Amino acid sequence: MKLTILTTGGTIDKTYNEFDGSLSNARSVLDTILGSLRLPDVFIRLEAVMSKDSLEMDDQDRERILHAVRAALPTSDAVVVVHGTDTLTKTGDVLYRELADLEHPVVLTGAMRPYEFRDTDALQNVTEALLAARLLPAGVYVAMHNRVLTFPGVFKDRQALTFRPKAEGEM
Repeated sequence: MKLTILTTGGTIDKTYNEFDGSLSNARSVLDTILGSLRLPDVFIRLEAVMSKDSLEMDDQDRERILHAVRAALPTSDAVVVVHGTDTLTKTGDVLYRELADLEHPVVLTGAMRPYEFRDTDALQNVTEALLAARLLPAGVYVAMHNRVLTFPGVFKDRQALTFRPKAEGEM
């Protein structure tokens, strides 16, 4: 399988600065995560699109992500986009709207807690996204917390700290 993973930053990539106590998007942790997994028949191309907290993303950033996904699709069997969870649904909706004739799955994932934290969900979510990318038909999805949801209609439930289908009439 040929897989492209596009990283954009977000909580999953936040690293702790012990000098000032801050968390920031200084570097991607995807090499470390992927190095810990057994992926014998997957050729992965890892591309850093940006390194931003998703709350700082704007429409131009989503255009960059869309462009990167479009560029990756012709040479990939699937694309995984690692994204901050705060605005992941906005990006998923853009990808769904703009990628009308998909032939492969595009799977978004991220983490509610940084990879460097003991109680992180990063490894689980990346692993689930990789499996989803292998098994799903063409479409735009989010894979996190033992769920795969289809765009449009995905909602970040900030109380439950996960994603769920959007209820009718919900903004």
